[in-house]
Amino acid sequence: MEVLDFMTITEKRQASRFADLISAAHVNACYTCGTCSGGCPLTGMESTRDERLDCRKALRMVLLGMEQELIDSRFPWICTACYRCLAGCPMGVKLTDIWTRAKALRPREQVPGVLHKGVEMCLQTGNNMGIPTADFVETLQDLAAELAEEECPGFEIPLDKIGADYLFFENSKEVFADFEDLKWWWKIFYAARVDWTTSSTNWESVDWGIFTGNAEASKEIARRKVENMKRLQARTMILPDCGGASMGTRINLEKYFKHEFGPETGHDYVYFFDVLLTFLQEGRIRVDKTVHADRIFTWHDSCKHGRGPRLYWGDDCFEKAREILGYCFDMKNFREMPHNRMNAYCCGAGAGNWPGPFQAEKTEHGRYKAEDIKATGAELVVVGCSNCRDQIMRNLRKAYDLDIEVKYIWQVVADALILEG
Repeated sequence: MEVLDFMTITEKRQASRFADLISAAHVNACYTCGTCSGGCPLTGMESTRDERLDCRKALRMVLLGMEQELIDSRFPWICTACYRCLAGCPMGVKLTDIWTRAKALRPREQVPGVLHKGVEMCLQTGNNMGIPTADFVETLQDLAAELAEEECPGFEIPLDKIGADYLFFENSKEVFADFEDLKWWWKIFYAARVDWTTSSTNWESVDWGIFTGNAEASKEIARRKVENMKRLQARTMILPDCGGASMGTRINLEKYFKHEFGPETGHDYVYFFDVLLTFLQEGRIRVDKTVHADRIFTWHDSCKHGRGPRLYWGDDCFEKAREILGYCFDMKNFREMPHNRMNAYCCGAGAGNWPGPFQAEKTEHGRYKAEDIKATGAELVVVGCSNCRDQIMRNLRKAYDLDIEVKYIWQVVADALILEG
């Protein structure tokens, strides 16, 4: 005989593992207008037809006591946390908080792909790849010697230097394989003659804890950055260039470690956009615009450097990025994407989707970004996030036949640097 479930919807909500968020995230304010789904690139994707989920339906699942179905679904993991749903919601429902909770409630052994393994590796070794300290130090020193021979005479890596002005963190994928990517920032520091350092331990810039809904791991990764800052007595921490990492780090700094920053402590943190702009405005670095002469180019507004900070803290890097580009390019060759700034589409790589296992989904997610790039007619796409760069350059370019080159914004600065003796 079938056992009838006499628990009311209200009782289910009270017993729900989302109960606190239903109130804190204003979920009850939702009146199913569909604005969130209408602006979400996941809606109607061919690769998600088997689940047929979208933002509006996923939110109703929580309210109707179907939380386990949401936790077991693919939806929270293929969402890139681009915040278009959050920005569009007329009632201020914090939808992405719900998807993050659904991730957190998935058993760790069922986290898709390598993400949780990366988190564990980072907590154990100080970086996602498990690179031993000796190998890390040797790699940096070898690359520094190459750079000194190629372009920057006398350049050395200032490992564990006490009292530096800037503290910089490395992305383990660059230390593991993309070696040349490290040199662009080093060239900029060299040209600016700045006092900077990096740590030989717990040096990972990327935060995969925020990608997996692991709040404690994300907090610990941020705590280690703060600890390095204090140990090395560095004045300014540069937030990671990876958009998700900068977002995750700042969320934790603001929530748990705000007392470690401010005039009374002698410590501060800034986005890399602020660093580049300061160097350029103060004349600490000079660039030659002719290096990029006559190139038609566009700029990709990454979600975690733009829409996310605007919604969380009321600031963003939209105009800073464009001002930096103005130093390096003739802006008559600049083409804005049809959807830009707060309306920009995600590239499809956010929230762990680039290293994640859902290839078809992240590729289809990026279709709107690919259309925007094509609409500009640009031959060069400049980006400010490592995941965005990899997704556009290594995935979307081939999938959507984009005849483009993709470069970091600090790469185009480094390429145009006037290096003086």
